[in-house]
Amino acid sequence: MQVYPNAKLNIGLNIVERRPDGYHNIETIFYPIGLHDTIEMEFSEGNSETCSLEIDGNPIEGEIEDNLIVKAYRLLSKDFKLPSVSIRLDKRVPTGAGLGGGSADAAYTLRMLNESCRLCLTPEQLEDYAVRLGADCPFFIRNTPVFATGIGNVFTSVNLSLQGKYLVLVKPDVFVSTRDAYAAVKPQRPSISLPQLIVMPIEQWSENVVNDFESSVFPKFPEIKVIKDRLYDLGAVYASMSGSGSSVFGIFNEEPELASDEFNGCFLHTEEL
Repeated sequence: MQVYPNAKLNIGLNIVERRPDGYHNIETIFYPIGLHDTIEMEFSEGNSETCSLEIDGNPIEGEIEDNLIVKAYRLLSKDFKLPSVSIRLDKRVPTGAGLGGGSADAAYTLRMLNESCRLCLTPEQLEDYAVRLGADCPFFIRNTPVFATGIGNVFTSVNLSLQGKYLVLVKPDVFVSTRDAYAAVKPQRPSISLPQLIVMPIEQWSENVVNDFESSVFPKFPEIKVIKDRLYDLGAVYASMSGSGSSVFGIFNEEPELASDEFNGCFLHTEEL
């Protein structure tokens, strides 16, 4: 069985308040895009419930046992008898980019196991499992545009379509610590909520739809701001950092013409949305 866990964009991101547990409540729009990893599963019979994981493509730091794919398998195995499985991950979504690649891999693993092993879990039940793996993991269970609140795990459907627009996604070779990005942001609830802002023409988003992390990340990593400015120079109608970075995306009305050396040294992805 083979599936294609896709990335997401944050369209706007407001840090609204610090919680007593040390986390932050946020408001953001999660929007799925076509950039994806590939996961293949092969099941085997046996009494022992084991999960092996082989990773190709982009390297992932950390031990295999700490990978969210393995954690997803073990989470379900606590409540269900699962067959042993060998999993191969072809990693294409950049890590540390604010694109939710690891969360998508975990959520798709839950979905694959649910289908292949006939666990008959509902989307709501799968979301309950997913949130134990990470705040934005539940988004990838239904994988449709949502307004996310709480720590990024409370979803409200939004009527947003970027169909027909073009996406340019750029990820420089820069690591942004999410912890540091949060530490340098002063929480503040916006005067106008994102669901109200995104109904504006997209040409007005640049002045209204903001990512609060940019104020803390750009001074420390000015090369990220340079990429955002360059996307506007190329004709983007809206450009923003996704999540806490370091990826930046631009949305275009027409397919942009990029020079062969544009964004040299960066991960570059383009697609029609």
